[in-house]
Amino acid sequence: MGFTLATVYVSLGSNLGDRFQHLRKAIKRMEEVNRISIKKVSSVYESEPVGYKNQRWFLNLVLEIQTSFDPFPLLEHLLAIEDKMGREREEKWGPRNIDLDLLLYDNRIVNSDRLSIPHPQMHQRRFALIPLAQIAPQLIHPLQKKSIEELLESCEDKSTVRLYSEKI
Repeated sequence: MGFTLATVYVSLGSNLGDRFQHLRKAIKRMEEVNRISIKKVSSVYESEPVGYKNQRWFLNLVLEIQTSFDPFPLLEHLLAIEDKMGREREEKWGPRNIDLDLLLYDNRIVNSDRLSIPHPQMHQRRFALIPLAQIAPQLIHPLQKKSIEELLESCEDKSTVRLYSEKI
């Protein structure tokens, strides 16, 4: 009996230390998980911090993965990768060496105290929408009922997001 594969979009971000290497290492660790297969990788973008402004700019990218994990076990794997990489959770929106966020999981809608899918702020964040639009512009947001491209066009976030590297 085979597993059903879900298409999932994960946002990666880093603004401490060697940001580029942290993103690379997180991708490598995701590839090492048997039930996760990376299908698409966006370019890397450098983005102005949102919320807490007095910190280094972030490097961000988005992955399209296929997985047989349900949302909560997938979240546990992502949190374990953050922990193994030394992520410290000191302040909301504060500096971090690695941040892995589940943006979308098929068309599923999950609302719990541990996990919200789609990510509740993704449609208001250029640093998530720009790399996502690069790899999945026609994808429809299950709550907003608009394509990622349309969400990006109407996004009110004016923070700077610029291409950093086409390849990771």
